[in-house]
Amino acid sequence: MKELAVRYAAFTFGLYLLGLAISLIVVSSLGTTPISSLNYVISLNTPLSLGMATFAFNMVIILIQFWLLRGGLGSKKDYLEILMQIPFSLLFSVFIDINMSMVGSLHPSGYLWRVGVLLLGCLVQAVAVVIELRSNVVIMSAEGVVKYASRRYNQEFGKMKVRFDVVLVLLAVGCSLAMSGHIDGVREGTVIAAVLTGTLVSFIVTRIVNPLHLR
Repeated sequence: MKELAVRYAAFTFGLYLLGLAISLIVVSSLGTTPISSLNYVISLNTPLSLGMATFAFNMVIILIQFWLLRGGLGSKKDYLEILMQIPFSLLFSVFIDINMSMVGSLHPSGYLWRVGVLLLGCLVQAVAVVIELRSNVVIMSAEGVVKYASRRYNQEFGKMKVRFDVVLVLLAVGCSLAMSGHIDGVREGTVIAAVLTGTLVSFIVTRIVNPLHLR
């Protein structure tokens, strides 16, 4: 019981760090992460905060997961896993808004400072992902929809993840053009965040976590 409580606490801390990472990347003004790009565009062009837009997006993604498991493809465990995403999605959205209120007023001056904030956000995001993976509590909706889409269409998870991210970025660009007439939230930082975060996660796991035998 104590171990389970520690794992849930670690996962919650990881979610908080992820909310902080997204806020830092947004503040850099160099674009946001692929998974947050559509949410960010919606928050810029509607009364919704970034956290609220993220929660609405996650609810849609949860419904898509149920649809992907139609026809008896999913087990009771799968459905429970999806339902568990709802409270953590709400908590994650709250963490995003808390961190946006803390760092949202920051405006790094100069391109190098913005790159620095972007890189810091990528590092925090990588640490958050490692913590979430190691806690092994809940798979969040973005990873869940890729997992079940891979199962439905018999595709590798990595390839499906890339396609999912590309679709989100294209939707963000399309929505931004339709709603404001120009592109917001998708810049060079989006590509950097997409590539660098995975690299940092791999480095942290192989060079720090595994050698120290951390769980």
